[in-house]
Amino acid sequence: MSRVCSVTGKRFGKGRSYRYRGIAKKNKGIGLNITGSSKRQYRPNLFVQKFWSSEKNCFVSLKVSAHGIRIIDKVGLDAVLKKMKKRAAVTA
Repeated sequence: MSRVCSVTGKRFGKGRSYRYRGIAKKNKGIGLNITGSSKRQYRPNLFVQKFWSSEKNCFVSLKVSAHGIRIIDKVGLDAVLKKMKKRAAVTA
C-alpha cells in the first residue's frame, strides 16, 4: 500500500540531513561547517482507521493523516467521502 493520505493527498516530502562539525561562534569558535549531507524523506503521519458511515450503515476503513482525521471530525465522514469520489472521477 502506498503511503498517501486518502483524504488530503499528503505524500512523502524530500529533503536533506546535514552533519555539522566545529565550534559555534557564540562559544568563541570559528563556526559550524557542513561536512556531509544525505538525502532523507519526510513521512506523513498516517494511520489506518475505521470510521462509521451513517449513510452506508457500515464501517469504512481509510488510510488518513492526523490532519485528515481532523477534517473528518470537522466536516463529517459522508461529506468527505463524496468529495473523495468527485476527485477520483475527475482524475480517472
